Amino acid sequence: MTVLEINGLCKSFGGLQASQSVTLTVPQGGITSLIGPNGAGKTTLFALITGFHTPDSGSVRFLGEDITGLPPEAIAKRGMIRTFQTVQPFAGQTVRENIAVGAHLKIRGRAEALAKAEAVARQVGLGDRLDMDAASLTVAGRKRLEVARALATDPKLILFDEVLAGLNPSEIRDVIPVIHAIRDEGVTILLIEHVMQAVMSLSDYTWVLNQGAIIAEGPPKDVVSDPHVIEAYLGKGMAERIAKREAASA
Repeated sequence: MTVLEINGLCKSFGGLQASQSVTLTVPQGGITSLIGPNGAGKTTLFALITGFHTPDSGSVRFLGEDITGLPPEAIAKRGMIRTFQTVQPFAGQTVRENIAVGAHLKIRGRAEALAKAEAVARQVGLGDRLDMDAASLTVAGRKRLEVARALATDPKLILFDEVLAGLNPSEIRDVIPVIHAIRDEGVTILLIEHVMQAVMSLSDYTWVLNQGAIIAEGPPKDVVSDPHVIEAYLGKGMAERIAKREAASA
């Protein structure tokens, strides 16, 4: 079953075409990824999918329903939620209270929302920090908090925007099982990520975006060796030198 269908999505800001007829389909129950160099349009695409920007043309369908142009809160209530690159805890609140903000999307009662927050915190490895001031968390802790706030909304699809950025290799290894566990609970995941270790470990299928357009797609192990992808990341000159070196050693 398909959870998300994007068809011909376009968006321009002045003379900059941030999304150029992007089309992709996300299957239910897996982990897929969107990669590309800085400025490729990845976060803009997430914003278009989740209602933070309105596309100039094209459509977004979630679980079969056309949600193009709906506001973020309406999309979130349907079960699609996103995280943000810069994690900003609510000032003066504990970890438990921060996570409860997400739970309140669908839970009205305070006690029930706080109970949900505690369960989610334990799921993402924050169970021993529930009563800490969220602002005192490390970068790794704040990343887990962002995951927890999204998970507390009871989503069907989470869009993770560089949730591993800024973490050291040991912290990345610790978070990867958490993301796998979320998938195993039945939540579909689409992630933007620059950490290729994570893409290779987590993702079943990936799309490569460059200058607002999809330039390659497939299993990560195949995509990373695609000459167009290498050129997008490293530049044409470097890509040509790598190709010549590989040909000479063959």
